[in-house]
Amino acid sequence: MQMELMADIIAAEDAHTSGAYPKREIALVRGEGARVWDADGREYIDCNAGHGVANVGHCHPAITEAIQAQAGILVTCSETFYNDQRAVLINELTARTPGNLDRVFLCNSGTEAVEGALKIARYFTGRTGIVAAMRGFHGRTLGALSLTWDKKYREPFMPLLPDVSHVPYDKLEAMDEAVGDNTAAVLVEAVQGEGGVRPGSAEYLAGLRRLCSERGALLIVDEVQSGFGRTGRWFACEYFDLVPDVLCLGKAIGGGIPMGAVVWRETLGQLKPGIHGSTFGGNALACAASRAVLRVLGEESLPERAARIGETLLDNLQGIDSPLIREVRGLGLMIGIELKQKSTPVLKEMMDRGVLALPAGPNVVRLLPPLVIGEDDLETVVQVIRESLDAYPG
Repeated sequence: MQMELMADIIAAEDAHTSGAYPKREIALVRGEGARVWDADGREYIDCNAGHGVANVGHCHPAITEAIQAQAGILVTCSETFYNDQRAVLINELTARTPGNLDRVFLCNSGTEAVEGALKIARYFTGRTGIVAAMRGFHGRTLGALSLTWDKKYREPFMPLLPDVSHVPYDKLEAMDEAVGDNTAAVLVEAVQGEGGVRPGSAEYLAGLRRLCSERGALLIVDEVQSGFGRTGRWFACEYFDLVPDVLCLGKAIGGGIPMGAVVWRETLGQLKPGIHGSTFGGNALACAASRAVLRVLGEESLPERAARIGETLLDNLQGIDSPLIREVRGLGLMIGIELKQKSTPVLKEMMDRGVLALPAGPNVVRLLPPLVIGEDDLETVVQVIRESLDAYPG
């Protein structure tokens, strides 16, 4: 069944869709770099990037070539067997991760990475308690959902994982009270994404590191959204000289191919065979794509580029004179514009003017453009945001 008209695509998808996703009334059919096109041929600057997946841009030639080449050689190879692409990838990945994070479990998504991290924490500590931060978002599978704070995600599925508590983000004294003898791990984002694009303070994150080390709990940092150059460093925790015990990765790692990873410190050791697994995790196609992503990020200096152009973007956004803006914050090309009212009408107005962006909670406009985005496009984005705020219906 070939679909050509946008209305036909929307109708066909609506006929059988799960209903789990709030959808915008456009059908995207093509992408290149930081641009996407809908079925009617309209072009958009993409500051959504698949919820932060397309860090190297849509259809980057090196990623496309790697996927096409590997698809003709070997697509699937479970970890029952060794594989050349997997072997090279985990060596290249651990060469980039901070400190001695040298053990890797490959999976298919960020939420699976969080699930794996929770099992790893309980396995290596023999404890059951997990402490997470308010406003944190870690995924929608049942374990990860237990650590996600917003009640709208959790309440329909209660009861969830036991021995989980949430404390205010960036409040070390609250974490000090929550972490005890039964705490297996503390799970935080170095920059909260869904929670409003909120970077943690250096003092807070250093304090978490110290607290976990003193009390025998593992520090898990969720960099599913902030990783792979998004914030101007390979990983946001590097801004704070923070080396976690466990790192959760996803989204951009596969360049659009489903991929996730849990990386933990060598001194924790290896898992017992059979204690965890994933049928598709670490398949040859995804590993080839991920290797290409790492190569492009390094060769094109995209983390450094994100730091440079992100600073300019942040300055320009902070210079918008609008009574609707409460605060503009972020790191690199992970930026949130907190409004004094709901963000949905502004996002709709931006889309109508040719720029796609995301919410981050009810009143924050979130920008996650590909790291290859042109500086002229970012100037257009700032102008569109200014115009969209001026047109805000109230």
